[in-house]
Amino acid sequence: MDKQSIRIIYMGTPDFAVESLRALVEGGYNVVAVVTMPDKPAGRGHQIQYSAVKQYALSVGLPLLQPERLKDERFIEDLRSYGADLQIVVAFRMLPEVVWNMPRLGTFNLHASLLPQYRGAAPINWAVMNGEKETGATTFMLQHEIDTGNLILQERIAIAEDENVASVHDRLMTMGASLVTKTVDEIIQAESNGIPLHTEPQSESLDLKLAPKIFKDTCKIDFSWDAKRIYNHVRGLSPYPGAWIDDMPSTYPLADLLKGAKVYQVEVTQCSERKGHIVVPCADGFIDILELQLPGKKRMCASALLNGLKNK
Repeated sequence: MDKQSIRIIYMGTPDFAVESLRALVEGGYNVVAVVTMPDKPAGRGHQIQYSAVKQYALSVGLPLLQPERLKDERFIEDLRSYGADLQIVVAFRMLPEVVWNMPRLGTFNLHASLLPQYRGAAPINWAVMNGEKETGATTFMLQHEIDTGNLILQERIAIAEDENVASVHDRLMTMGASLVTKTVDEIIQAESNGIPLHTEPQSESLDLKLAPKIFKDTCKIDFSWDAKRIYNHVRGLSPYPGAWIDDMPSTYPLADLLKGAKVYQVEVTQCSERKGHIVVPCADGFIDILELQLPGKKRMCASALLNGLKNK
């Protein structure tokens, strides 16, 4: 049995999912179709925008399915018509059982954390926001409860003290693509040897950290927190969706100006004043805001904002 003998359907939507699909296609695996989200209007002009996965699939001539509802009978029929042996899910939607249980070899998912830690929609953000020193990626078989299936493969990476979520995302995207092809190779090897794929159940320890979907309120900076927590909060949301300022100490000179501003880079300091810097008090010290974006304005460094205020 070789790469071409297993028919694969790939499911994914954002940039993170493109790298794994590319690794499969360029690696000579038999991807027979791609499932991604329906096209949606985006931006000020509300122009129809294709998902990153759709753009790549079109560029290499792969058949596409874009169901509004994953339980729609027409979609189920179309999916079944491809006769897939295996389905692979990377950054997609929660699948109903009729979909994930369809292929004879099942469906596996790539998740950007060291499962069982950080189950949920935003594992990379939460790992950085919580100040983790390492994270990783995991492949696992899908089952009823989200992100709980038996583990197949797992790899780790370190998180540097000064990294933001963007750089961690990009490294996990590349590492995850390699993990996906390794997982398919494991499945092919097991099939060739006529043995079940080796998997391991996830542990259910009491100190599991979760990674729920991030909403606007999740991104608020609370200056009553300690400095380290604020620092991690900002880098875990930078550049997207972006931490933002709601309430500040009422006596702070720039409180009104900074309300609603997004913050992209900060430093922890014990200095209450630094020339050319925006320094804000917090629970155990001060936060030096280095890069930000006022509502309706462009992203800029703090020194440029202060110089502009001085000129006015």
